[in-house]
Amino acid sequence: MDRNRMFTGLAVAIAIAFFFSLYMYRTIARLSNAKPVATRQIVVAERPIQLGTRLDATNLRLIAWPADDAIAGTFTRIEDCAGRALLSDLAVNEPVLETKLAPKEAGAGLPATIPEGMRAVSVAVNEVNGVSGFVVPGTMVDILVTGQMSGKNVDAENNITRVILENVRVLAAGQQVEQDRDGKPQKVPVVTLLVTPEDATKLTMASTEGKIQLALRNTIDSKLTNPPPVLQAVLFTGPAAPPAPVHERVAKVAPVVPQSYSVEVITGSKKETKTFDNP
Repeated sequence: MDRNRMFTGLAVAIAIAFFFSLYMYRTIARLSNAKPVATRQIVVAERPIQLGTRLDATNLRLIAWPADDAIAGTFTRIEDCAGRALLSDLAVNEPVLETKLAPKEAGAGLPATIPEGMRAVSVAVNEVNGVSGFVVPGTMVDILVTGQMSGKNVDAENNITRVILENVRVLAAGQQVEQDRDGKPQKVPVVTLLVTPEDATKLTMASTEGKIQLALRNTIDSKLTNPPPVLQAVLFTGPAAPPAPVHERVAKVAPVVPQSYSVEVITGSKKETKTFDNP
């Protein structure tokens, strides 16, 4: 009985081994007959590279990439993109694209990240107007200025606050051009903003003649709201009361007319007072 059971188990094991061997043989045969995938060499980042870094052979390498899935703007030789600065961060093994590189004559560092026709302007900040250190590279802000109004008919003590620029990109916080990887705030004395030449003059005037405040906004919220300015007098005293109706204002300034009047009459040593109705 035990011998029959042993032979049965052995037969089952042999059958399983046969079918498994047949499956593996067919799989290997199918893979050996498959056509090899054509590849091409492309340049990728050897390690994480920060914005503004100049590329060279020490931070780049070549990898094989399917030729049928080519990415537009990639490089096939390291020397073709060496010496150029990055306009955005690169992750490890991320392909280097032409759109992410500054021209060779642009140099490296922060100047290379400034688009043509734009300007970088630095303004002093503290923990309050710098939104407690959360104004970091890559964030978007609105810029408010508070100053004193001037003019012949303007109260010398009346201040005004208004938004002068909206949706402005922060290029750098201090000397840092990238955010903290853990999202921690960066308390710095200055931030550098990316603005147009016209806005650069506005920002310089505001930071010189008034007090600026940065308002942090969601990076995907690019809507311009153009809020109205706020006057100090209106903020602390409220809006002026509406004027009274015309008949009420006339009644306040019109003289009161008496119903009658009195006349004192003196005849010799005799004096008397006579009252007459007002016609």
